[in-house]
Amino acid sequence: MDYVKPADLASAMINTGRNKLALSPLDLVIRGGLAGAILAAATSLALTGTVQTNQPLVGALIFPVGLILIVLLGLDLVTGSFGLVPLPWVAGDSDAKSMVANWCWVFVGNLVGSLIYGGLLAIALTNFGTAAPAGVAAKIIAVAEAKTVAYQSLGLAGMITVFVKAILCNWMVCLAVVAAMTTTSTIGKIACAYMPVFIFFAQGFEHSVVNMFVIPTGMMMGANVSFVQWWAWNQIPVTLGNLLGGFVFTGLALYLTHKPRSTAPAPLRAPTGVPAE
Repeated sequence: MDYVKPADLASAMINTGRNKLALSPLDLVIRGGLAGAILAAATSLALTGTVQTNQPLVGALIFPVGLILIVLLGLDLVTGSFGLVPLPWVAGDSDAKSMVANWCWVFVGNLVGSLIYGGLLAIALTNFGTAAPAGVAAKIIAVAEAKTVAYQSLGLAGMITVFVKAILCNWMVCLAVVAAMTTTSTIGKIACAYMPVFIFFAQGFEHSVVNMFVIPTGMMMGANVSFVQWWAWNQIPVTLGNLLGGFVFTGLALYLTHKPRSTAPAPLRAPTGVPAE
């Protein structure tokens, strides 16, 4: 049996958080960069499937391959780190400064990897700027605008909507990361991680690392989105929503109910009327 029981899973989650905190900034940036690029590639493939079939559900069926590869290769997404890295701090084994530093380095790595893949893809899709965006390129532009100016046009309602979508997204993403830890087999990890990621992508929730690719790549190809609109109406609120959803609804919730507890037997009590030694 390769199943990891929930009580053991909680310990594994804490140990994973400790291991991530022990990584050097260089390791975090490299792992974050690779993860950002892989997730960007999965996103572009999912959008390709959507465009070719005119069925968004096809894209959602394809997209989980990105997170699965990241899990199997031991890479780092800041979204996954939101659910696991705080646990040693909650358990009293780490400090908030180390936790925030870890998130920052992984965030930078994710952003760099996403931008590199996005720039290369923009060149490929537009023949280095000589062809008008069409097909997948046009879809990326439309998605970039839907994720920014469309929310801005709704004002406060748009800001609340994007924040809530980010909470729901990383609830599912961190659930996928943790579910993959319930098994030691490769096939098991693939199966466990697949469904929660499918759920978030199929419903159009907001993932900060996916958006690090989609929005700037759309801007490179002519999307009517400014740098301020990208960060103010998506990247910042989505990152904060992802933090809340991943930490509170997955990492903290599972830790509180399954955290390791002392199994030491209670001290024996002397019978009534007999003095204790």
